Amino acid sequence: MKFKRANRFGIIFKKSNLDYRVKAGALQLTMYIVVVIALMLSGFILFIQTHKRFEIQTQFVKETIINSERGIDYALINHLRTNDTITVNLSDQDFKTLKVHKDYWGLFEKVISVSKIKSNTFRKIALVGASQPKQDRTALYVKDDNKPLVVVGQTHIQGVSYLPKQGIRTGNISGHSYYGNQLFYGKERSSKPNLPEISKELRNNLKQLENIVKSMHSEQFVDLSSNRKHQNSFYNPLQVIYSTQDILLSGVSLTGHILVQSETKIIVDASASLMDVILLAPEIEIKSHCKGMFQALAKKQLMVGEHCELSYPSALYINDETSNTSKSNVKVTPFISVGKGSTIKGVVAYIGNTKNYKPQIFIDSDVNVIGEIYCDKNLELLGTVKGSVFTSNFIANQSGSAYQNHIYNAVINVDDLPLEFVGLLFQNTKKGVAKWLY
Repeated sequence: MKFKRANRFGIIFKKSNLDYRVKAGALQLTMYIVVVIALMLSGFILFIQTHKRFEIQTQFVKETIINSERGIDYALINHLRTNDTITVNLSDQDFKTLKVHKDYWGLFEKVISVSKIKSNTFRKIALVGASQPKQDRTALYVKDDNKPLVVVGQTHIQGVSYLPKQGIRTGNISGHSYYGNQLFYGKERSSKPNLPEISKELRNNLKQLENIVKSMHSEQFVDLSSNRKHQNSFYNPLQVIYSTQDILLSGVSLTGHILVQSETKIIVDASASLMDVILLAPEIEIKSHCKGMFQALAKKQLMVGEHCELSYPSALYINDETSNTSKSNVKVTPFISVGKGSTIKGVVAYIGNTKNYKPQIFIDSDVNVIGEIYCDKNLELLGTVKGSVFTSNFIANQSGSAYQNHIYNAVINVDDLPLEFVGLLFQNTKKGVAKWLY
């Protein structure tokens, strides 16, 4: 049946197929709009889901980093056995783990924290030492050896001072008396017949370091003759530069987890660039104008030239607890000397059994030590220590005479030491991070 319709003039037209085509086109347009809206909704839902997954993933990454920091904090307040890896209990899901490993790098602990959450892994590695108290920091500790401490010249001591029972008094050397207004500036406390003890575990590990090359694999040894520049991450196995003869470090660049060991002597030229490495030899000579950041561990002599700059956390260390003779079987008096105009930021330490009237640590005039000096025998101090001094005895060699337990023209001021300083590990001391490694 056909329908007809009339216009305003009364003319009747038949309904054409065009009307049906218009309705069909409208339906297609509607379907197209529905599909587009559906796709937009699906995309929006997918975006929301992706955003949530990304947010969860980001939270996992953040938590992984935070947990790695928790591992370092755990190592600072808990005792960990050397070369042992422990799993820290997170009281959380099984897919979250935290492992901490401790060993040593020279005079400092080396702590590695590895955090893992599902496929996310983050590692942090820190050089750890003893942190400074915020108040009543020790400027001077002189072992009680039944002798008073004598101050002469422009000597200035500021901070908490641990002194012998005989106390402190003024003296005179070659016509020079004491020119200060007070004998010292700060609190006085009584010292004991022994110095504060350095960590036994640290001392044992320093002794074992001498024999570490015996356990090295051939691929860990580095040949400086073929390549003068080497970098090694602390996450990688140790690399060693070893010789039974003298080693001259000149025009070389060494960075990171590298040990340089000689059975005789190591000489560091001013042209060498050393960063975070350890030098190990019976004798070590650091030429004048050297700059760097490293640890020098010797047994006989450790000589730093003039106008050298060793950045924090560097260390100069001699251990003479065992018998020590030269090739000619003539006893050599071990000592550390730092030349005029040099700056040492870190630790200068001597431990030994030498008994004489010579200085085992000699700090020349115009030298700045920013950190700690530890000497369980004789210390001759003519320069400035912005930090702490621990010694069994002072000695002043002037005008051909040796003055026992005399300090001459020296400055010891712990107030100039940054609170963030982390140094020598003593028994049962609070720990802190000296440096983040790589």
